[in-house]
Amino acid sequence: MFIGHFAPAMIAARHKDAPSLPVLFIGAQLVDWAFFGLLLTGAEKMRVTPGMSAMNPMDLYHMPYTHSLLGSAIFALVFGVLIFAATRNRTGALIAAAVVLSHWFLDLLVHVPDLTLAGSPPKLGLGLWNHPSIEMPLELALTFGSLWLYAKIAKPKALPLASLAGVLLLLQAVNWFGPVEPEVTAGTSLLAFFAFGLATLLAWWVYRSESRKQAG
Repeated sequence: MFIGHFAPAMIAARHKDAPSLPVLFIGAQLVDWAFFGLLLTGAEKMRVTPGMSAMNPMDLYHMPYTHSLLGSAIFALVFGVLIFAATRNRTGALIAAAVVLSHWFLDLLVHVPDLTLAGSPPKLGLGLWNHPSIEMPLELALTFGSLWLYAKIAKPKALPLASLAGVLLLLQAVNWFGPVEPEVTAGTSLLAFFAFGLATLLAWWVYRSESRKQAG
């Protein structure tokens, strides 16, 4: 799951008390922002293992802090507290926390067993990465269905919306069909940060163009 993680952010952004779309985009991938940061330090680990799954050769064999249900819940709690401290909006804080926590459950659908409940076995994952004919249309439907539902309420301008949609599609195409590096390096994390940052920047542009704010 890659761009599909942004689906809960776009659904949540429909709510009148929700944080802004770019803030929710950060929340949707907060767990992965942290994972790729910890990967740089060696606190969490992955390696390239060809054939690990039909769609993804990355063996995510040690990520107890970010991709355990407990760890994800802690990230969600901290993010929600920060949103509440900044806005005093309890509903918005709960929405933000739920978006962060959604990351683990979406990963559960696609990952081969490498997720945990609290950092140690059993390892969990339903393995849709081994079923591209299911995973690929599911991810696209989640993402662009959510974007359509968001646009119906927020009514952003066409150019920012189309730019976001196009870049999300491009990022996913690179993720699915692009070349795979033979080993994990610092560039792996930097590339992930670039992708997450670009998507968030475009979400900010879309948010700035929302007609519902101007109407309200």
